[in-house]
Amino acid sequence: MERNVQRKGLTNLLLLFVAAVVSGFLSKFSSSLCDEVATVFLWLGFLVSAMSYFQMRLEARESLEKLEMEELARTAHRTSIFETADAESFPARRARDQFEKWLVPAFTVLLLILQSVAAWALWRRVLNPPVADVYAPGVAIAAIFVGSFLMLFIAGRFAASFARLEDQRLLRPSASYMLLGAYLTIVSAAGISLVYFHYERVDLYAARVLCAILTLAAAETLINLILEVYRPRVRGKSARLLYDSRLVGLLGQPEGLFTTAAQAIDYQFGFKVSETWFYKFLERSLSWLILVQVGVLMLSTCVVFIEPHEEALLERFGKPVAGREVLKPGLALTYPWPIDRVHRFQTQQIKTFSVGYIPDPEKEKETVVLWTVSHTKEEYNLIVASREREVSTNASGSQAVPVSLLTVSIPVQYRIKDIVQWARGHTDGASLLEKIASREVNRHLVSVDLLEIMSTGREAAAAVLRSRIQKLADDRKLGIEVTYVGLRDIHPPIGVETVKVAEAFESVVGAEQQRAAQILLGEGIAAKTNALATAEATRIREDAAAYSLRRTNSATASAEQFRDQIKAFDAAPVIYPERFYLQTVARAMQGPRKYILAVTNAHEVFQLNLETKIRNDLLDVPVPPPKK
Repeated sequence: MERNVQRKGLTNLLLLFVAAVVSGFLSKFSSSLCDEVATVFLWLGFLVSAMSYFQMRLEARESLEKLEMEELARTAHRTSIFETADAESFPARRARDQFEKWLVPAFTVLLLILQSVAAWALWRRVLNPPVADVYAPGVAIAAIFVGSFLMLFIAGRFAASFARLEDQRLLRPSASYMLLGAYLTIVSAAGISLVYFHYERVDLYAARVLCAILTLAAAETLINLILEVYRPRVRGKSARLLYDSRLVGLLGQPEGLFTTAAQAIDYQFGFKVSETWFYKFLERSLSWLILVQVGVLMLSTCVVFIEPHEEALLERFGKPVAGREVLKPGLALTYPWPIDRVHRFQTQQIKTFSVGYIPDPEKEKETVVLWTVSHTKEEYNLIVASREREVSTNASGSQAVPVSLLTVSIPVQYRIKDIVQWARGHTDGASLLEKIASREVNRHLVSVDLLEIMSTGREAAAAVLRSRIQKLADDRKLGIEVTYVGLRDIHPPIGVETVKVAEAFESVVGAEQQRAAQILLGEGIAAKTNALATAEATRIREDAAAYSLRRTNSATASAEQFRDQIKAFDAAPVIYPERFYLQTVARAMQGPRKYILAVTNAHEVFQLNLETKIRNDLLDVPVPPPKK
């Protein structure tokens, strides 16, 4: 029996070696990342199988030594040499004990290091995958992996069943790695086929999953090493091999989950649930149920709904479908994935990117933007033209360079108008559009004046930039429409701790504004004073003219009146003076208060109050004339 077990262990060792060499050789010609991860697992399985085979040999020697000692004890006379039971009488057992005490932990530590280094290297590779080259014999390589699967699966299944039935714990690690290696070769074959049909992403995701499994295997090995330190040792009782991975065994023999689950359920319910018809039906038909679910899932990929704001590209085996290259909004029927793939694009959505700065979500919430305070994550200084100065700025008398630095925040908005050009014409159309916009912004700023672009030239500059970016995008067939280009937050650079550029520019601009304000204020005062002086002079002249005219007319009227009075006096020398006298008395007596004395023979004393009356009394009320 021991020779049969050793023969199976050696067979597993050789098969794993052949599979690892073949997989490693084919990984040089394939474009599958899964193949590289599978090669690592196969080489680790080869090392574990070699270790278990060597331990098999030691246990076989110990068993043979034990049989020899028992035979000698039965046939020979009992002497002191056979009565001793020290370790020197059993060198094979001593060698096996020393092997399990020192070499097995050392090998497990080495296995942990190899797993960790391989996981680290593979993670770096799958997180930054290289550009895959599709080789013509990709399908042939996949066929070779299918042959490796059959070889490893048949031998591994036989070894696993033999190890379980005969309780051969040393045969279990190599059998588990053979079954896992068989499954990984199928995954590698599928990955190579998918890469051949331009489905590189599926192979990449599968490789990342395998890297995660390798990382978990390394973590399990570390935990086993830690627990081995505190494990109680019972003499004569064999423990689980330190390098035997439960994770690898579970992945290689997933049917063991049913046995574990059945034992747990039986323990929880208190009776043999695993012997009921439903559990047996579930255990027998689980694979078919999973296949049915996978089939339903695949059929669900045949129905595609394109949203109103979307358009989609339809590919069959990685190539456009003639006549149905672009799917419009609505319901569409396709072949199941991965035969047909639908790539959605939001053609009605406005997309935005920024030129000149990197936005900061936290600072975007600020309502007040100051030149002297950074309001973005990072700003870029752009070169802009400026007016040439007439004064020298250094000792040599040379003039300053007529360029300046400017910080500009330019949001650019666009939408996709031709998804075929956008998706198939360029690998990264969005990045190309950003580079075009950045170049045109730099090119335009060096041709405009600093003060003009900061004030009145914004709208014109935005229109020019929009037309230039649109023209270059059309020339390169990007399939987009530039809807908006805006110039905002145009200001000088903030500067550093020692030199505050924006603050200095603000002070210069402020001084210029104050000077302009003072000039305008003086001009306003001058205009006001001159206008008031002119108006006052005009008023005086008009008043003098009016006074002169009034005096002249008054004198003329007096002269005419006097002539008329002479004529009236000449006509009636007696009546006219009396009448004129009475008119004068009537005019004089019209305002003063009058008192009528009824008697003349009484001696009366008059008291006159010459104070001004505030209120009128009854005597002051005028009596209306009688109605006629």
